Amino acid sequence: MFEAVPAFIPVLGRLLLGGAFVFAGLRNLGSMPFLTDALRARGVPLASLVLMTGIAIQCVAGFLLILGLYSAFAALALIAFLIVATLIFHNFWDYQGEERVAHLNGVITNTALAGSFLLALANG
Repeated sequence: MFEAVPAFIPVLGRLLLGGAFVFAGLRNLGSMPFLTDALRARGVPLASLVLMTGIAIQCVAGFLLILGLYSAFAALALIAFLIVATLIFHNFWDYQGEERVAHLNGVITNTALAGSFLLALANG
């Protein structure tokens, strides 16, 4: 459809998508006590280690995307992260009203992000 995509478009896309994950990972560092307690409440063993692993995946894979290095690996790592994080933190079925809507929106957003990675992988 678009014969000539300006060179800055893929760079901008990598910066926006990768940057969002880096930002979220850094933000999660500031929320570690709350997030660790949330993981424990959901029955996740080794909650602190699981949280640090998730933050590392967000930040490292996000930086890889920004830099355009190992992009397929970064995309697969973030898809796995999104699946696990969504199942743990967006259990909308346990909520009612506004909280349920917020968690369902999280599921929809994370599903869309995972889908965008899959499309990118399919298109090279």
